[in-house]
Amino acid sequence: MTPYLSLSIWVPIAAGLAVLGVGRDRDAAFARWIALTGAVAGFLVTIPLYAHFDTATSAMQFVEYASWIPRFGIHYHVGVDGISVLFILLNSLMTVLVVWAGWEVITTRVAQYMAAFLIMSGLMNGVFCALDGILFYVFFEAMLIPMYLIIGVWGGPNRVYAAMKFFLYTLLGSLLMLVALIYLYSVSESFEILEWYKVPLEMGAQIPLWIAFFLAFAVKVPMWPVHTWLPDAHVEAPTGGSVVLAAITLKIGAYGFVRFILPIVPDASRYLSGFVITLSLIAVVYIGFVALVQTDMKKLIAYSSISHMGFVTLGFFLYSQLGVEGALAQMLSHGFVSAAMFLCVGVMYDRMHSRQIADYGGVVNTMPKFAAFMMLFAMANAGLPGTSGFVGEFLVILAAVKADFWLGFAAAVTLILGAAYTLWMYKRVIFGPVANANVAKLTDIGRREFWLLTVLAVAVLGMGLWPKPLIDVMHVSVANLLQTVARSKL
Repeated sequence: MTPYLSLSIWVPIAAGLAVLGVGRDRDAAFARWIALTGAVAGFLVTIPLYAHFDTATSAMQFVEYASWIPRFGIHYHVGVDGISVLFILLNSLMTVLVVWAGWEVITTRVAQYMAAFLIMSGLMNGVFCALDGILFYVFFEAMLIPMYLIIGVWGGPNRVYAAMKFFLYTLLGSLLMLVALIYLYSVSESFEILEWYKVPLEMGAQIPLWIAFFLAFAVKVPMWPVHTWLPDAHVEAPTGGSVVLAAITLKIGAYGFVRFILPIVPDASRYLSGFVITLSLIAVVYIGFVALVQTDMKKLIAYSSISHMGFVTLGFFLYSQLGVEGALAQMLSHGFVSAAMFLCVGVMYDRMHSRQIADYGGVVNTMPKFAAFMMLFAMANAGLPGTSGFVGEFLVILAAVKADFWLGFAAAVTLILGAAYTLWMYKRVIFGPVANANVAKLTDIGRREFWLLTVLAVAVLGMGLWPKPLIDVMHVSVANLLQTVARSKL
């Protein structure tokens, strides 16, 4: 059988190393073409994962197994189910778009910039398909390095501060996860994640394990109140960095909830579900109000990401098929919509070198095509029916109402807030008279920008109008996850 998962990991990494081999700015055009070829190849090898995926089984598919460190029972063990396979496709597609988006924008250290994204793409695919605890941890930690460099080298004026904050927050949480992995090995004599699902654990052991995993993944999501690194990282990161950070990196934190927390420590998860739901609702409502008062477009979209990811954690801890499927759909949708919103901000920043909302106004007069694209993505960000943003939020709210009416009511408030801060930003930036002379000189999107935004527009509308192909892939795996969680270990 063709090792599609290994190819999805190592093709982009190999392409990144090849781009690094070019390394000189005078060969920038060559580096760009190698990077784009590698990114497209990395995406193409993931398509069979979806095309040949068996939606009738919850078993891991495309499994590869090889001995790595046999003395400690550590193996190169990868596989995907309906929960993880879609995120590999999303990540590989975003890598193509990010390389393409930086084509004319990045002019210094081009090879290193492209290589960082390619290597990070492979490492993140490794996170989504790792079935060995240590292999997961290695990929989980290694992906910090390229993102740290992307923010720290190509970021804004406070890039070093933002990169350090990002690195320290995520490293601290993941060190606690390493302790939890070692404890699970000590009681199971295995690093196999699927074996850990069967390990009987007393509540006295489950609670500390839950806390360790929760802190590691909550920082990555990021949940309130460990979210403060994200707005800084987004504001300072280059456009490509913001796209990957929002579209993929945040999903890895949420993925950890369904791969580790819920099935390994189910009793502690149920016991502490009220705590997580409370934090999720705070993120959804409070952060929505915070987004309303932002003056920087990137910071506003960063806060909106925190609010939307609050829906994801809320859906997981409702323990229903609707809730978990809605949360996963929200993760996929947010990947498309947040990437599109950050690319739109990047288009304007490339022309005006400002992210301040007050510096704009009347952009529709000079950039009508761009204004149309941004309106679609703004509506999707607000959860308009017919766009991908509606699907996940609707399913989670439906699950929340079934669990408790007032819980669903509180969650639905974010639809109003989401529309408020997104459309308020859109109105001030796009509509009105042209008050700034620089806005009057703006040129509409070129061919490269048009096709970039078109790809994301098709994804947003396609998922919004016909989500069934994506929901079908995850359905059986989600049902199996909920059965695993329902089995008490006590």
